[in-house]
Amino acid sequence: MQNIIEYNSWDKNFKAPFGALKFDEELMINVKVNEGYNVESISLEINKEDESKTIILNEELNNNTLRKYFYCKVGKFDITGVYFYYFKVIAEINGEKKTVFYGKNRENGYTCEYNYNDINKYQITVYRDFKVPNWYKEGVLYHIFVDRFNNGNRNGKVDNPKKNSFIYGNWDDIPMYIKDNRGDIIRWDFHGGNLRGIINKLGYLKKLGVSILYLSPIFEASSNHKYDTGNYKKIDPMFGDEDTFKELIDKAKEKDISIVLDGVFSHTGADSKYFNMYGNYDSLGAYQSKESPYYSWYVFEEFPHKYKSWWDIKTLPNTNELEKSYMDYIIYDKDSVINKWMNMGIKGWRLDVADELPTEFIRELRKELKEADNDSILIGEVWEDASNKISYGQRRSYLLGEELDSVMGYPFRNNMFSFLKGEINSYELSNKYMQIKENYPEESFKSNLNLIGTHDVTRAKTELNNDIDLMKLAVATQMTFEGVPYIYYGDEAGLCGDVDPDNRRTYPWKNEDEDMLNFYKNIIKIRNKNKILSSGGTEFIYTKNDNVFAFIRFNEYNDRILILINRSNNPENISLNIEGNFIEEIPIKYNLKNINKNIQIENNELKIHMDSKSFIIFSVF
Repeated sequence: MQNIIEYNSWDKNFKAPFGALKFDEELMINVKVNEGYNVESISLEINKEDESKTIILNEELNNNTLRKYFYCKVGKFDITGVYFYYFKVIAEINGEKKTVFYGKNRENGYTCEYNYNDINKYQITVYRDFKVPNWYKEGVLYHIFVDRFNNGNRNGKVDNPKKNSFIYGNWDDIPMYIKDNRGDIIRWDFHGGNLRGIINKLGYLKKLGVSILYLSPIFEASSNHKYDTGNYKKIDPMFGDEDTFKELIDKAKEKDISIVLDGVFSHTGADSKYFNMYGNYDSLGAYQSKESPYYSWYVFEEFPHKYKSWWDIKTLPNTNELEKSYMDYIIYDKDSVINKWMNMGIKGWRLDVADELPTEFIRELRKELKEADNDSILIGEVWEDASNKISYGQRRSYLLGEELDSVMGYPFRNNMFSFLKGEINSYELSNKYMQIKENYPEESFKSNLNLIGTHDVTRAKTELNNDIDLMKLAVATQMTFEGVPYIYYGDEAGLCGDVDPDNRRTYPWKNEDEDMLNFYKNIIKIRNKNKILSSGGTEFIYTKNDNVFAFIRFNEYNDRILILINRSNNPENISLNIEGNFIEEIPIKYNLKNINKNIQIENNELKIHMDSKSFIIFSVF
């Protein structure tokens, strides 16, 4: 195919401003005509769902190069949303007038000619401006699965064990599910971690460099994971009580550590005060009677045995989130679930399975949350690019300024591991990250949770085949990247584990991998001491080397830090054309190899030798 025009959405000479667009901003588009082509007209075709708009570009001749340029100014958009665009070009080709279509190259921001029915369109995210609190954007988050983190009782006793449950004899026993021949869990297993255990380890978390604690659900429930809520307004007795939780909040605050809770609102447990399938609660549950005050919270197809449930798991009946009494109970009431725990001092919520929550529910919850504490945070569990996600046939609007402040950064994890395992090269990795940066509003990108492990995926160390050097490269990237680093408890101690339940092993107190732990402490310290790393912007650098990933973090004063990541089993020599003087930022005591410090600079070209599976951080002056 011929290349009649040149355009690159990642270059401000062609599109300004870069990336997502604030609701009140105008957009400038410039298209260059390549030599040898006679273009009659270029139109910008903008689509949003069933809406479409055509803008004819103006023609201009550059007197110096005698090359044609086409440009236009796109006025302010009427409503927020995800818009898509492409170019229609009418040109003379081989003496014949033809219409050709240009969309986005699937690898980068450049244009590519397409057949009309196959156009890969460019995206513009148009959003209402919003600000995410600095304590969150510039923090380091630590995720605790409460039952598996620490038992705070001096005698190690498990508090208030549940009926028909299984208590492990040793803290370091490997978790397993006890199921019947149909695969249903018949006994939940517990190790005995509790809130007192977290209080006792606040000093450890502070020394690690953590400033945000995200707790997996802590409300009363049958299971060890608590995603089957039994009572939203009661701490599970195995974890503690409200007094203990308040003590945790207050003592964490003294150490400048904020608490974020997990909100599971798309479903409850069948064993709950609301559904009460097993009669374990004093309440009149929806399963028991149509006269139950909670009956309207659920969707029964055939009362009482046939009802909608989460992924058809009958122990997790779906809620009717927009039902008025449910909205009151969770959001609006003075003592609603949101208000009760916000008033106690938590700083925000992580919404479980955000894709299954109605847009109106998320927006209303956000309003109540911000009214209770304007400095609070709302995070959503979204596994893909959250800017253009479609769930249940509906385009979601998570990042348009009225819903989520932050999302779970699974694309960060997936892309990083693909690079470290040799599935993609450094150029492809840069482009994949650049695509997210282009699609996300600036505040969303700065608030993105850059995770490498959670309770729902294989442990990072196991994912990387227990390669400690690669694990450190993943962590080094995570801690120097734009966004919020997310540590899954125990990763810093060298925990491994396959998928659930193996990825939920107990924290190995007194048996930590000290080298890995010290590495985490050191790299987090580097992040926390360098404001550029916690709040600066990002520029991706193409190294011309498949194995070396590079990016620059910068601030408004043009202070810069360069990060280089070499995944290769072999040493690599690289050359970068970057202006400035280079000085190693901080000697990394626990780096992977002894770095060759012989750096050569010739005509603004940085030449450096990198050891195998190593990284280097430089200040650029």
